[in-house]
Amino acid sequence: MGTSLLILGVALWAGAHFFKRLAPEKRAEMGEAGKGAVAIALLISIVLMVVGYRMAEPVWLWSAPFWMVHVNNLLLFIAFYLFAVSGLKTNLHRRIRHPQLSGFKAWAVGHLLVVGTVQGLILFGGLLAWAVVSVIVINRANRDWVRPPEAPMWKEGVAVVGALFLMLVVGQIHGWIGPWPFGGA
Repeated sequence: MGTSLLILGVALWAGAHFFKRLAPEKRAEMGEAGKGAVAIALLISIVLMVVGYRMAEPVWLWSAPFWMVHVNNLLLFIAFYLFAVSGLKTNLHRRIRHPQLSGFKAWAVGHLLVVGTVQGLILFGGLLAWAVVSVIVINRANRDWVRPPEAPMWKEGVAVVGALFLMLVVGQIHGWIGPWPFGGA
């Protein structure tokens, strides 16, 4: 049952994100209410993924070596940094067209490296596949990319500090509700 809910959650996540691209007329008809419907679908997808993942009996495919936690944490820092790059529109955003999706992919790969279960493969592999396909779909729909304007260098520093702070906060919360993410515990 848990694995089925997990699969349903990942599918709903992808479907809600692709709704605008797959059914643009229907989405346009919905107007502003469509944003609410998508937000509700995304919230339900997250609940399904969390509940499904926690309910599922883990089926182990591999066991990560202890040092892989550090690789995962590096990828997670990169993920948080890329989200900050997107929000702050730093100079790195001038070189990376989709910093949030790139960060999401780093997050998924990091988790795939350390969570060697079928459920981890479904969750993180499924979300990684969604992010990869999203980049392809967006790039095909919008071939012309206008680079953001040049930004002051202080924004890069703010992005690094913000990413580090957020990673520590999220890591602490992760440790309260799940496994400790920084190793050694």
